[in-house]
Amino acid sequence: MNPDLDGGSRVILLWLPVGAGGHVVVHTSRWWELLQAMIEHRRPQPLFHAALEVVDRGERFVIEMTPAWGVPAAERGVVANGPVGIRWLGRSRYFRYEVRCWPDGIIPDRQWAVGEPAVLTRDADTVRRLLERVPQVPTLTWGRIVRPTGDMWNSNSLISWLLAGVGIPAELHPPNGRAPGWAAGLAVAAREGAVLP
Repeated sequence: MNPDLDGGSRVILLWLPVGAGGHVVVHTSRWWELLQAMIEHRRPQPLFHAALEVVDRGERFVIEMTPAWGVPAAERGVVANGPVGIRWLGRSRYFRYEVRCWPDGIIPDRQWAVGEPAVLTRDADTVRRLLERVPQVPTLTWGRIVRPTGDMWNSNSLISWLLAGVGIPAELHPPNGRAPGWAAGLAVAAREGAVLP
């Protein structure tokens, strides 16, 4: 029997290299990280984005924030969407992102995940609260700075916002790399009254 579908509940975190699979974002993110490293007087690091696999009483969901373009028009569990870059540009599908809570969904970059998947909780009530929280995500503009963090809202922000909001310890970091946007999600959760562990 697949251990992820054994009737139990769990939240599993995966760290995926940004641009895995040869997507153009691998180049743009590398340039961005080189510039950030110069500004912050540090060495550039590999960049990662997080995704969650959530199992609730044997039913599996994939939670991720991705661009809305470049995917076939099919059911993929979209529960929210928002603008990319500049809010008014979000009127175009090419400048929008979507938040997915996809039953039995796929993570296209999963084969490139770094390290072992991390089981963050097996508590059934916490798992249910996390799933209920996904459609409530604030649809801030992807790439805009969340004050006072200096960190931008992006796909990592969704994951840290979700975890913090249900009380899962969210001071997590990818192995030997950075997850831009993580601090932004924690800051937004704290503003909403989430008690950060």
